[in-house]
Amino acid sequence: MTILVTGGCGFIGSNFILNWFLKSDEKIINLDLLTYAGNSLNLESLKNNDNYQLIRGNITNNSIYKEIFKNQEITSIINFAAESHVDRSILGPEEFINTNIIGTFRLLDNVKKYWDNLDGIKKKNFRFLHVSTDEVYGSLNDDDPPFTENNRYEPNSPYSASKASSDHLVRAYNATYGLPTLTTNCSNNYGPFQFPEKLIPLIIKNALEGTSLPIYGDGKQIRDWLYVSDHCEAIIAVLKNGIPSSVYNIGGLNEKKNIEIVHLICSILDEKIPIKDRLYSDLITYVKDRPGHDRRYAINNSKIKNEIGWYPKETFQSGIDKTVNWYLDNQEWVKNVSSGKYKEQIEI
Repeated sequence: MTILVTGGCGFIGSNFILNWFLKSDEKIINLDLLTYAGNSLNLESLKNNDNYQLIRGNITNNSIYKEIFKNQEITSIINFAAESHVDRSILGPEEFINTNIIGTFRLLDNVKKYWDNLDGIKKKNFRFLHVSTDEVYGSLNDDDPPFTENNRYEPNSPYSASKASSDHLVRAYNATYGLPTLTTNCSNNYGPFQFPEKLIPLIIKNALEGTSLPIYGDGKQIRDWLYVSDHCEAIIAVLKNGIPSSVYNIGGLNEKKNIEIVHLICSILDEKIPIKDRLYSDLITYVKDRPGHDRRYAINNSKIKNEIGWYPKETFQSGIDKTVNWYLDNQEWVKNVSSGKYKEQIEI
């Protein structure tokens, strides 16, 4: 039996695959285009693992699925593949439309054809799990209750609009064709292997380089922060125990203002790697806010907790300590991804 993971060389996908093999020997095929955010070296430790296979390819490419489904007995699909950086979506939305909408459609359509030909228990037990974001729900005011699975979709960026569209496609393939789908909408992830364009790894990288720590607007935007290994555990729990057609919100229960996080990272670095006559927080620079910047996200975890029994293990303090330590211990990785050297990847 084999699980097909799309986008498994990205931040969350690679953490998921590493987490999976700590507990299971079920085979994983990783379909990844290896764009700027996909790094096959994240999974270098699996190069001698016969149960892991990387296929370099685009989820928009219909022909690649014929090869995969012809030769493998696929039991589940986990779709991580996505363009995910809001700033990039503002500057160039077309790639987000292509990957997140067209790509999800092509994946769903090919998976449906494969699922249609399964028999009996294999068809019944098959699952398609789509990994999405809380950004599809839009923005909350400070006194609004956290997002539940019943919140209406109000995406405010090309990125979140493309993810909302992909969520609707997943829902439609379940309602129209009966494909047993699951959708998860997670809050902001952080942890090892995150590309240093996102807030936490960017602040760590810039602080160590002595360059400015850019803060959009007043820095008081609030996010719910989820440590990536907690997210991976939640995905496994939903895959195994989720009810087909269901949506599950996954949050870390850690609402923090962006500026709070930056100051916390600076204080951790002040303690671990102090600089004479200066604090890392002296590097903080406020910059013009980005267009359509959502003010607050927050997740209500009640459904996944009550139905499946999942609950985040990491506090923000424990998670951010692990994250800072990982980046300090993996400066070569940071240099490689920042320079683009990681793109000199092994030919697949």
